[in-house]
Amino acid sequence: MTNEDITLAQRLADAAGEAIRPFFRARFERETKPDASPVTEADRASEAAMRRILNAERPADGIIGEEYGNEREDAARVWVLDPIDGTRAFVAGRPLFGTLIALVEEQQPVLGVIDQPIIGDRWVGARGHVTQFNGAPAQTRRCSALTSAHLGTTSPAAFPAADLTHFERVCAKAGDTLWGGDCHNYGLVASGHLDAVIESGLKLYDFAALIPVVEGAGGRMTDWQGRPLDATSPGQVIAAGDPALVEQIAALLNG
Repeated sequence: MTNEDITLAQRLADAAGEAIRPFFRARFERETKPDASPVTEADRASEAAMRRILNAERPADGIIGEEYGNEREDAARVWVLDPIDGTRAFVAGRPLFGTLIALVEEQQPVLGVIDQPIIGDRWVGARGHVTQFNGAPAQTRRCSALTSAHLGTTSPAAFPAADLTHFERVCAKAGDTLWGGDCHNYGLVASGHLDAVIESGLKLYDFAALIPVVEGAGGRMTDWQGRPLDATSPGQVIAAGDPALVEQIAALLNG
């Protein structure tokens, strides 16, 4: 990963935002995928805009995207794209969705962007760099006690039944739980407004970009067993602003 990659990732976010904004709170076509999740013209336009840049400027790099599949996925460097993480929020006119852009090298996410193109929130995390929020350093909040922690997750419907039962054990111990937010929640962890996020059923394009953002701000991301995340991890994730919370959360999730 180079500084040029960081600049490119921000250009990708700019292009995605330009494609998304005309559709926000406007009339557009909407379809439902086989997994019952929605997809819109904005999702496709956003990912297509990013792919055009990557194929022109990084033709040897791989691409994994939610809407248009994989290209050169065995390359040493792979860009992982989620054009609209939180399509349900987008369809409802709620500006809590985001574009996720990650660069993965040797199975490790080394660069990540969370971009909210309506309200202008952008987090950029890169290995060896402090996470930036709108150009200024971001820092997580020190909160080592779960009983004082503000916990976030997108929806109880996103958890398989068994995982939801485990998640509810954590909720019972946490200071409070906020519902909704999609990828925006992880940016709020990086900036110290939320203390932890727990989710299940995520794909690589849902979580790869989040890891450099959260960890570059002083937090930690793991799977539900407390293991570091990489491109091969299952979709159960813990993001904690204070690394001391991870062990407490993992213990409750695992009963």
